[in-house]
Amino acid sequence: MAVVLAAQLATLTCDNCGDSVTGTRPLADGEVVWTLLSEHGWGGSPLADGPHRCAHCIRFGPTPGTPPGGILGIEHLGGVTVVTTAGDVDLDTGDTLRMALRHAADMGGHVLVDLVRTDLIDSTALGLLVRAHHDAVERGARFCVAVTSPLIRQVLQVTGLHDVLAVADNRTAALAYLAADQSTAPTSAAS
Repeated sequence: MAVVLAAQLATLTCDNCGDSVTGTRPLADGEVVWTLLSEHGWGGSPLADGPHRCAHCIRFGPTPGTPPGGILGIEHLGGVTVVTTAGDVDLDTGDTLRMALRHAADMGGHVLVDLVRTDLIDSTALGLLVRAHHDAVERGARFCVAVTSPLIRQVLQVTGLHDVLAVADNRTAALAYLAADQSTAPTSAAS
């Protein structure tokens, strides 16, 4: 993946297919490329050093050789920002998750954290999920996590977070919950 940061422009190249886009370089921090990703429907890391994938390649799943844990991408689906994670989401990847959740809050809509490809979360990730949930509630939005891992479901049960966070069995159920009225609970096998 290549990122070229010029005086006023930034160019991203997709890790999968090699397509590229050029847009205005963010004013606040040249290393953060959320704006460019969002404008073109791309997914990936909030940082210039990647990984990034174009809107076309997002449909094909994770890029081979991506890091074992962290943020796979961010998508904007109508009024929902979807943050997709993979592998272990822990202290080492917490800053990236924090930035992704901050971006999701800045978008102003509902938030879905897709943990379907995630094997393990630690207290850092749990704290970030709770904070993102509270931020969404304060904004009048909803927050949901999609979880398939029995271990993560058990962690949510033991910590009592299963009663705080909306937990869905998969991404489809989570998106349906976020699109429905607030009285509808997401599907959950662990209920």
